[in-house]
Amino acid sequence: MRLAMGIEYDGSSFHGWQLQKSGVRTVQQMLEAALGKVAAHPVRTHCAGRTDTGVHGEGQVVHFDTPSIRAMRGWLLGTNVNLPEDVNVNWVREVPESFHARFSATSRSYRYVILNRSTRSAIWRNRAVWIHQSLDAERMQAAADHLIGTHDFSSYRAVGCQAKSPVRTVSRLVVSRQEDRVVIEVTANAFLHHMVRNIAGVLISIGKGEQPVRWSRDVLEFRDRTLGGVTAPPEGLYLVHVGYPAEYGLVVDQTAET
Repeated sequence: MRLAMGIEYDGSSFHGWQLQKSGVRTVQQMLEAALGKVAAHPVRTHCAGRTDTGVHGEGQVVHFDTPSIRAMRGWLLGTNVNLPEDVNVNWVREVPESFHARFSATSRSYRYVILNRSTRSAIWRNRAVWIHQSLDAERMQAAADHLIGTHDFSSYRAVGCQAKSPVRTVSRLVVSRQEDRVVIEVTANAFLHHMVRNIAGVLISIGKGEQPVRWSRDVLEFRDRTLGGVTAPPEGLYLVHVGYPAEYGLVVDQTAET
């Protein structure tokens, strides 16, 4: 049986999603340990998107295979009771063997949160990046518009990114001010390593007035990461949603009473 799960986590005290040989604390490590107790056998999970150290997940999706028979509610509650407080399973569904959390995904959506005020915050210290200089969200949106569509995002990916192609399609990129926060929301068919944080870094520079609005387009056309902006810090980044074909029946607001 193949099961899919929706996971949320506070990435503040994790060394990213993926298991590491060094044994440092990761989300995958915690989740697989909890699932193993419910399944009564070792479990290997596959996720929709591997998040880095400090990055949060609201809509992470994983799948795993198991011969163990449990009620869906048993998987949900049993896993959660064995998880630490900074990781939670929100829903669980049986899916066909053709489903793969990563390769079946048709889109991914991220949110980048910037606390934009003169003083730092105790509440938001690990949940948003603090920028004390005033940001112009309208300038940032005008710059973001240059990045919508299908482009070579070489300038917006990490130098060590291992993706075979730098071409990605961004279908939505919205910058909005919400009281003392500036929020960047981006959806694409897939993302390159550090792509969202590099986009955020460029938009922040433009929002501060350090660069002209056209700079986001210029960086795109350079196709050279060394000519791009700084990589924004991880604490403001959230994986919020993963889209799948309707045939799998996975929607963002699933409940898990079954």
